[in-house]
Amino acid sequence: MPKAKGKNRRKKFDYKTNRKKLKRKMAKKAAPRIECAQIRKAWNNRKSVAQNLAEMGLASDPNRTLPIQKVKKMEVASTVREKVVIKPHVINELEAEASLPEVTMSTLSNEFIDYVRYMIETYKDNYKAMARDDLNYYQDTPHQIKKKIESYKRFYPSEYAALNAALQQKMETS
Repeated sequence: MPKAKGKNRRKKFDYKTNRKKLKRKMAKKAAPRIECAQIRKAWNNRKSVAQNLAEMGLASDPNRTLPIQKVKKMEVASTVREKVVIKPHVINELEAEASLPEVTMSTLSNEFIDYVRYMIETYKDNYKAMARDDLNYYQDTPHQIKKKIESYKRFYPSEYAALNAALQQKMETS
């Protein structure tokens, strides 16, 4: 019977590979990083995933936690076991973090703000004239310019109000 191909080749040490880097890479694959800081702090590497989550009071399988009740003709009183939560601080921290209001850090670019302010200062509400302006590089239609101005109003209502007040004052003086 013939031998398997490649079995009779002599083993050679690969000097090119960095063993330390290889070991770190394998360790990362074996135990992936837990993103949630509260769970990561309370995690015990010696226990299974299900045991760790049960200690924290979290569900490892949502289908088991909240099963769909089947309609039975005869109801039998069943004993429901209460789960003991050993690490309740994890749930409390997660709930506290979830209850915080979400802060949106979205903003408009400086070029966009300058463009919209110039258009408002120059043409006020005349969108057709804005569309014909030389600074309308992207050849926006009057409707597109109107939408851009509305988005500026949404993002910076106080600045828009100040700009409008300044324009009104300028009109009254002239």
